[in-house]
Amino acid sequence: MVAVGLIGTGFMGKCHAIAWNAVGTVFPDVEKPRLVHLGEVNDELARRKAGEFGFAKGSGDWRAVVNDPEVEIVSLTTPNQFHPEMAIAILEAGKHLWCEKPMAPGFAEAEAMAKAAKASGKVAVLGYNYIQNPAIRHIGALLEEKIIGDVNLVRIEMDEDFMADPEALFFWKHEAASGYGALDDFAVHPLSLIKALFGRVSRVMCDMVKPYADRKLASGGRRAVETYDIASVLMHLENGVAGTLLVNRSAWGRKGRIAIQIFGSKGSILYDQERMNEFQLYLIADRPTEQGYRTVLVAPHHKPYDSFLPAPGHGLGFNDLKMIECRELLMRIAGKPARIIDFDEGLEIERTVHAMARSFQEQRWVDVR
Repeated sequence: MVAVGLIGTGFMGKCHAIAWNAVGTVFPDVEKPRLVHLGEVNDELARRKAGEFGFAKGSGDWRAVVNDPEVEIVSLTTPNQFHPEMAIAILEAGKHLWCEKPMAPGFAEAEAMAKAAKASGKVAVLGYNYIQNPAIRHIGALLEEKIIGDVNLVRIEMDEDFMADPEALFFWKHEAASGYGALDDFAVHPLSLIKALFGRVSRVMCDMVKPYADRKLASGGRRAVETYDIASVLMHLENGVAGTLLVNRSAWGRKGRIAIQIFGSKGSILYDQERMNEFQLYLIADRPTEQGYRTVLVAPHHKPYDSFLPAPGHGLGFNDLKMIECRELLMRIAGKPARIIDFDEGLEIERTVHAMARSFQEQRWVDVR
């Protein structure tokens, strides 16, 4: 029974806690974990969240979780800028690590994390849960079958509106210390899908935009926004496929949209994360009188949907994808094949993001290497 620690109890911290609590019930092929130690910014919050999330104890110092001899694996769900110090400490303490994306604001920091993971010999993975969707898994299988022929273009967009209000207050994601903005906060998720479905990105051309130059401070006055909420990228993939990537954190009306359009010589596939339990398929093999996009609903035969529900059309949710990811992590720890993005693969995503940022800074095409 693996013993779990958790650092951070915000949106993703709760998501990890739900996954740890439910994974053994949903997937009987993995052992139910034991929730041992939770870390937060102070003792009172840590104790309260430990009770809510089902952990045996809580501490107001994250180092107490890292140094706890009972803990075998740590979920790290703090803001991006804290990942490097904490992740390296966790790995050097001989613990497995499940770290939320992105790895770090700077590429050198991400490299140091990957180096620490390799030196530790422990499993270190990143929270790219969208690749776990049964719909995405099946789209990957269809691409392998070449059901739409040879792919020539993939167009992928990610939009949300949590930064769309120009009157919203300045917060930590507007600081340069958090990274570039939408490019690394957001674009890493579409890039994880590109990696899972197509492989490496080889060349990029990027533009970034700040829709609002400054924002109000809670204490009064205004502060310049240091990150970019919008990014547009042209891509060449290593397998010869052309690509476009568009991301926007200020898109009114968009809540959790990752829209993928895949065009091939014999058809196309469309998918939108806001309708995550279906995708559209167009095949030229259909008779001209019936040609058109068909909607395919995710069902028990799209594994591992069947572990959650016995009937089609009922639908999985965001937290369910995290449970699937948690199961894949436990499979990797057990030395079994797993569909998950480890630190070496995550570093390739980080390298791609930093190449995009360099392309914007230098206003030219940049090779990802």
